[in-house]
Amino acid sequence: MDPTIADLPPDRFMDREEGWLRFNQRVLELAEDEAIPLLERARFLAIFSSNLDEFFMVRVAGLKRRIATGVSVTSSGHHPRAVLERVSEFTRELVLRQAACYEDSVAPALREVGIRIVRWNELDDAEHEYLHGYFRRSVYPLVTPFAVDSAHPFPYISGRSLNLAVTVRDPRDERWMFARVKVPGSLPRFIELTAGAGGRFVPVEDVIAAHLPQLFEGMEVVEHHAFRVTRNADLEVDEDETDNLVQSLEQELLRRRFGPLVRLEVEQSISDEVLGILTRHLGAEEEEIYRVPGPLNLAGLSQIADVDRPELCFPPLVPVEPRALTSGDLFASIREREILVHHPYESFATTTERFLSLAASDPKVVAIKQTLYRTSGDSPIVEALIEAARAGKEVVVLVEVKARFDEQNNIQWARKLEDAGCHVVYGVVGLKTHCKLSMVIRQDDDGLLRRYCHVGTGNYNPATARIYEDLGLFSASPEVGEDVSDLFNSLTGFSRKKHYRRLLVAPSALREGLLNQIAGEIDNCRRGEPAHIRIKVNSLVDREIVDALYRASQAGVSVDLWVRGSCVLRPGVPGLSENIRVRSILGRFLEHSRVFVFANGWRPQVWIGSADLMPRNLDRRVEALVRVSDPEQCRRLVGLMELAMSDGTSSWRLRPDGTWERATHDADGDPLLDLQDTLRGDRHLRVVEG
Repeated sequence: MDPTIADLPPDRFMDREEGWLRFNQRVLELAEDEAIPLLERARFLAIFSSNLDEFFMVRVAGLKRRIATGVSVTSSGHHPRAVLERVSEFTRELVLRQAACYEDSVAPALREVGIRIVRWNELDDAEHEYLHGYFRRSVYPLVTPFAVDSAHPFPYISGRSLNLAVTVRDPRDERWMFARVKVPGSLPRFIELTAGAGGRFVPVEDVIAAHLPQLFEGMEVVEHHAFRVTRNADLEVDEDETDNLVQSLEQELLRRRFGPLVRLEVEQSISDEVLGILTRHLGAEEEEIYRVPGPLNLAGLSQIADVDRPELCFPPLVPVEPRALTSGDLFASIREREILVHHPYESFATTTERFLSLAASDPKVVAIKQTLYRTSGDSPIVEALIEAARAGKEVVVLVEVKARFDEQNNIQWARKLEDAGCHVVYGVVGLKTHCKLSMVIRQDDDGLLRRYCHVGTGNYNPATARIYEDLGLFSASPEVGEDVSDLFNSLTGFSRKKHYRRLLVAPSALREGLLNQIAGEIDNCRRGEPAHIRIKVNSLVDREIVDALYRASQAGVSVDLWVRGSCVLRPGVPGLSENIRVRSILGRFLEHSRVFVFANGWRPQVWIGSADLMPRNLDRRVEALVRVSDPEQCRRLVGLMELAMSDGTSSWRLRPDGTWERATHDADGDPLLDLQDTLRGDRHLRVVEG
């Protein structure tokens, strides 16, 4: 054992999977919060369900793979079987809590404002008549019943599809039979009733169930129950064994549909006989079966959340243009001074989109280099790159085709870019390219060839830029330009470059760089100089980084951690982490930026970038942090961190036992400051005193 950690307690790491579930629990708490606009509460219920789907498809699937391959412990030191049992127990608690939130709180509140989700037996004759016509026109042609008998094998159940398990009886010979009916994925989750009062919705499975006699004509429908399957959706492509990554990935995407089952959701009312049939044919274990009160797949509540009732939603946000860009000449503004932008409070369209759009049309621009990890379906970013290539500019695009659940979309974009004449590459073998980089090379009026760079924390995705909180730095600094050039060269060619000027790059040097910065804070603290660590990330699960932060706390360094999702560090443990505070902030915007602030004695160092503190980000991805050099921008980011960590700001606070306590009011009962509302009102955050 490393002697530097020999005296750290063995239980110092919490379990990562349970930590992720506790993050989703915080999402559920937003749905339960009656102070939040009603349709936003419905949206948080939908987000909770979508999050849980992905958790099972990836994290639970990973645990099952570890058990199958005989791995003895997880990264947090716990046995996979024990983790899986705890995950199953905790998930059941959360699912019941979600169902109660929907049935007892959100649905009744929706009814009070005229939005009703009604079941078939609650409809009147006119509504039944309307839905009979809707079924004939829009549902019946799409539905296929699949009988199960000696001539009809049990059909394949695709992941996340909604299905009906149906039993019928033949009146001629009293023979009892089983069938499966899949709810077509092209149908909305809830059918809106337009033949009666507005704002009434019926679950699509109720409409199909009411018409089962038409699907099984001449048979007696005995019972029907909704069910849903979640499958392992993690892809495995051996890049060393393939000559064509895209082709291999497409084949793997086809196999994703047939991944092993990891969860079977059924209605609570399902009979033991029907559940037995599903369990036997699907191969589901008892621990994989989840009985759910109320409708399955509440991710469909996003449809309800989109109802046009603005008074039931968060007030609209109109992003502003950063003051530094109001002069009109974007490239001149970036030449004059580096520009820090904060989305969605500051406009993505008039900054990042505009940067690339101008580069595409500007005759002085000779080349563009760009990384794409995720982007929207109608991406103006991609269209700008295509326009630039068609205009004869040199365009190099690194498309990460292994971005989870966006693989097919990215393959299509890559082919479209190639067809337009862009040079498309797929990154480095064995690594995902997750860094957010854009570089424009321009022949300026003074005759010099300059690099204009954008280094960000978020994807080049206009759709998510409206709801994801992210930071981006525009720079014409020669140091940043040379760094970004060097990094692109390593991505498109062959290079073992490790150290850069203002970038910290994974996997070559980011881990080492962060550990050195933490060690520097420890040394400064021992010398009596200012020592403070402030970090904002989505996840903190890397054991080596956590141990370094424990060491910093033991040395007396103040450590403030703002972690949106999973955190395996235990704060506030005497002798270990009493100098560490951990906060989490969730709200209308998804906190997505990564910020690293080190007091560095009297010379603060501030970094922003793409990397979370996870082994995959530090060791198996190409990530980039850029050092913010402008003193005013550094103060702005320090102020943001101080505001988030303030006891006067509403947040969740992590306890040593791994539970999170939500603080929304002070001791006098007055509401605490809402960080995101504050940033909406003050788009250019001033330094927080104290």
